[in-house]
Amino acid sequence: MTKTSDPTVKRNVQQFDADVSETGSYSYTADRLSSQLANARISEAIADIYPFEGKRVLDVGCGDGAYTVEFAELGVTRILGVDPAEVAIDAATARAQRLGVGDKVQFLAGNVYDLGDFLASDEFDIVVLRGVLHHLPDPARAVTSLEAFDGAVLILEPNGLNPVLKVLEKVSRYHIEHEERSFTPGTLRGWCTSAGYRIETCKVINLVPFFCPDWMARALRVVEPLVERIPAVRAISCGQTILLAKRGT
Repeated sequence: MTKTSDPTVKRNVQQFDADVSETGSYSYTADRLSSQLANARISEAIADIYPFEGKRVLDVGCGDGAYTVEFAELGVTRILGVDPAEVAIDAATARAQRLGVGDKVQFLAGNVYDLGDFLASDEFDIVVLRGVLHHLPDPARAVTSLEAFDGAVLILEPNGLNPVLKVLEKVSRYHIEHEERSFTPGTLRGWCTSAGYRIETCKVINLVPFFCPDWMARALRVVEPLVERIPAVRAISCGQTILLAKRGT
């Protein structure tokens, strides 16, 4: 179990380890309709925002590996997932082996603030931070720590302009126990530019909330394409911000 005495690791790491120990996966990767639909839309957006074929991916905060193994289907040549939750890393390794992608997808226990060896070398083309920053004690520092990396950075975070998310962060037991929070797209852009990156793409996506009832998930998925096309509506209605940044001007 990860020790919480480390100031770079929040208490929620133990909670995520407990989730995996009890159920074999994280709650938001579980087999429920809302999670399936939300994750499918997010994965689709990630696949569309960057040409992954032939690339090497460092997936930081990979959790139980549910999302990491998806990169194997995008034609990547190497994927390494890193996460401080050691139980989750064990589950992720088992997942990769079970799916027959263990030769391409590996996992290591590690800290987002201590990736120097990976970032300074030429081992990877893109760093992916999918739903990671809002679980960290100092998310701005985590982005700044990428300044030695010359490749692309992909960030996916809960949309801090969504009023429903802000309420859930205060009242939902799951959100409180896992120390959930969200950031505005402007905040994410600011962290990236401060680290010396230029923003290639930044948009909000996905209308289906995690953990919502099946009937709601189905209805929202139907209207999702329309909502995502209306700037003022999607800015406060969609649940996630996706951002791609690259080095240079």
